[in-house]
Amino acid sequence: MHLQRLTRRFRRVIFLAGYVLGFGSSRLLAGPPFFTDDPDPVDYHHGEAYMASQYWRTESEGYGTVPQMEANYGAYPNLQLHVIAPAQFDRPSGGPTMYGYGDTELGAKYRFIQESSDRPQVGIFPLVELPTGDASRNLGNGKAQIYTPLWIQKSWGPWTTYGGGGFWYNANRRMGNGDFEGWLLQRDLSKALTLGVEIFHRDGNTVDGPTGTGFNAGGQINFGEHEHLLFSAGRDFSNVNLLTDYLAWQWTY
Repeated sequence: MHLQRLTRRFRRVIFLAGYVLGFGSSRLLAGPPFFTDDPDPVDYHHGEAYMASQYWRTESEGYGTVPQMEANYGAYPNLQLHVIAPAQFDRPSGGPTMYGYGDTELGAKYRFIQESSDRPQVGIFPLVELPTGDASRNLGNGKAQIYTPLWIQKSWGPWTTYGGGGFWYNANRRMGNGDFEGWLLQRDLSKALTLGVEIFHRDGNTVDGPTGTGFNAGGQINFGEHEHLLFSAGRDFSNVNLLTDYLAWQWTY
């Protein structure tokens, strides 16, 4: 079956599953569904899991993940462990679609400054992309990549803003290194709904795509205390990356 049809069905299943649940208490979203992350780790002995899909469309190809499994766990106070295991596809214009397991992402988020009434919280979230995908089929980078960002966050009532950035080191010399910076503003509109918008810039050959300065708008809908629907969509101002979107079903425990 065509991958785009599978993606549409995957999204319908996620939405319908959430629709039958009741609304519950809000949970401040951070990181997914946006590129920009935050310094706030998962609480100690708590966790979250995502079943997600990402899609990028450029002038020459469409590529993304379906499904993408992500898990975060609070292993110690102020310390979160992180893993992403993606099934990836690549469909160049006029060419065959490739599908298979992509590069595995591992990371650890550590918050070393706590937020107060007059001080933001600050943390680091180093990541490594392991070359587990088949680079010959455009399903991986072929070499390891390392990201070393610093994130800052401050909240005022229902408003939260966070951002920062860092440097991507790419061991694949044919691809090159780059950096990513982003900033986000979001608001809790109710216990059931949070909306936000981010602006970001990325250099070419980073994990998240070609060079571009762009935006994403999205949010989170809470379906009960432990189930959440996350979504975002945007594009690059430079038109290099014409479209980006993200959809995920999240469980928290």
